Amino acid sequence: MEHAKGVKQQEVRMLNRKSLDISGVSNVESFDNEEFLLETECGFLTVRGQNLHMKNLSLDQKFVSIEGTIHSLVYLDGSTVNKSKGLFGKLFK
Repeated sequence: MEHAKGVKQQEVRMLNRKSLDISGVSNVESFDNEEFLLETECGFLTVRGQNLHMKNLSLDQKFVSIEGTIHSLVYLDGSTVNKSKGLFGKLFK
């Protein structure tokens, strides 16, 4: 989602820690039932929880919907992206 003059915008909507809708998602880097690593308009975002699964994904519309028990949402800076426990982090310890 871009507003006037290229200003990037993102919306994160959570309902009862069970449903999460995120706009401004440009890529899903990795995911499993405990963690999603998303590349967004505002930087890399890690979603952690239990029994997580993707309910809806539309990279054309830059939107993802995740369901499960959500424990945390954390934006990562460039130095911590490689330290995440995503798929590649688990493979290359």
